[in-house]
Amino acid sequence: MYRNSTLHYTYYRQQQQSEKGPQRKTCNLLIHGDMAYRFITSRAVPSSNRLNRRFLFIFTLSLSLTYLCYSVLYCSETIMHSQGIEEHRCVLIQRVGSKKLLQRSHYCTFDTDGRHLREETHTDGLTRQRTGFSHNKSKPFASHSASSRSVNGSYRGSNNKTSSSKYGIKKLPKAIIVGVKKGGTRAVLEFIRIHPDVRAVGTEPHFFDRNYDRGIDWYRGLMPRTLGGQITLEKTPSYFVTREAPRRISSMSRDTKLIVVVRNPVTRAISDYTQTLSKKPDIPTFEELAFKNKSLGQVDTTWNAIRIGIYALHLETWLQYFPLAQMHFVSGERLITDPAGELGRVQDFLGLKRIVTDKHFYFNKTKGFPCLKKPEDSSAPRCLGKSKGRTHVQIDRDVIEQLRDFYRPFNVRFYETVGQDFRWD
Repeated sequence: MYRNSTLHYTYYRQQQQSEKGPQRKTCNLLIHGDMAYRFITSRAVPSSNRLNRRFLFIFTLSLSLTYLCYSVLYCSETIMHSQGIEEHRCVLIQRVGSKKLLQRSHYCTFDTDGRHLREETHTDGLTRQRTGFSHNKSKPFASHSASSRSVNGSYRGSNNKTSSSKYGIKKLPKAIIVGVKKGGTRAVLEFIRIHPDVRAVGTEPHFFDRNYDRGIDWYRGLMPRTLGGQITLEKTPSYFVTREAPRRISSMSRDTKLIVVVRNPVTRAISDYTQTLSKKPDIPTFEELAFKNKSLGQVDTTWNAIRIGIYALHLETWLQYFPLAQMHFVSGERLITDPAGELGRVQDFLGLKRIVTDKHFYFNKTKGFPCLKKPEDSSAPRCLGKSKGRTHVQIDRDVIEQLRDFYRPFNVRFYETVGQDFRWD
């Protein structure tokens, strides 16, 4: 009998070594219970005493069942604890913003509203599209509930620093501010990027005019990361006067929405010249550059500052590739006098909720331009750079009148095409 007990112990011992974790602990408990029963029944109690043996059998069996229940509870607690560690690991991964883990691994990530966690395998971040992107017309630019809504007339960061700066994926822009230079494009970009559903490139990519040979993947790489429901936006004012830009943007996506910021072409030309003069003080005078023959009133349309203001001619090229419904024209003059109104119409055009309102702006008398009120994470209001709102060069009145006469027929044509009178005459 002792030999049999030894053999049983050896067998259970082998079973114990083959098990791992909680199962090994359960096996260990069963070994001790079984060995205790065999030892007591074989040595401590005479074989003739059946009643005592039955009692000890029941006692040993109940003890084994008790240990088994304890082991089951122990296993369940271990599983729950490991799940808790995995969830905590997900949160830590989110906080450190590990790009490779988020893109390649099966971890939990934030929902589009940024408040809940879910599990998903990120594959979009690794997908390289060669032919642009498709746009869901049934749900254009759906706005999501973001945590960085404006509060009491202030906003959270002028750069819209939401969780999408670390998470999300880079997408081609759904909207582009295509022009025009010195019309107020920088103001529109800075004002609209307050909106939590807009993510914008801060610098001008110049992809569709100067860097097109770098390829669409290079262009996508410049874009900020966006979450579901957010719009990617970029601004390059020279696109409007670049003849190849409409075709190139259309080949990327025919659904791209275009924003054009226009301004009185005479005022725009003077502002353009003032900016150039600040960089190159030795250039000829405005009158010398603007006219081929001033006495005859012959305007030099080869000068870029004059050519940009012929909006009707440039618009004809764009209408060959995009319908007028996909273009929105912002008045540079109204952007100064009523920034909230202009931004409200821009938000409507992009399919966004009107979050940027008049409570976000105040008029800076020194610059003669609206500025953004104090952000929550800043100690001072935010105005545009020193180059914005600079004093223009003084131009003779008769020169201004000659330029107005030159632009008038083009302006009328532009009004009729877009269905809006900008009152530049």
